[in-house]
Amino acid sequence: MGTLVTLQLPPGSPLVDLPWVITIGALGDPDEWDPVVCGPYQRDHALSLARAVVADDELMAVVEPLQPLDGVEAIRREVEAARTADFSEQDAPFGVAEVPAVPPTVDQVREGWRRIAAGILAP
Repeated sequence: MGTLVTLQLPPGSPLVDLPWVITIGALGDPDEWDPVVCGPYQRDHALSLARAVVADDELMAVVEPLQPLDGVEAIRREVEAARTADFSEQDAPFGVAEVPAVPPTVDQVREGWRRIAAGILAP
């Protein structure tokens, strides 16, 4: 059995609505092979797909939000915010992410892509 790693989000977090990506790599020696990055997916789809992939294999899946930033300055602001974040007063984790038991179908994933595209392109 592999490992699934993701962010623990507080209820109502705006990150839930972002597109999410899955990075799958070796659970043992990280130099065995290059990780596979796939997505974007809706969060529930990403979690469920990642869980299904690592369920019967010695793999690690990291599920994280993809931030569609629109230029160099937006990326620099995000990098600066990450560099200066103060986690010393951070609350305890919010618990384990709920992962849907059944992975989405191909049609459900494609419908999710349509919703992601619409959300990214919305003003």
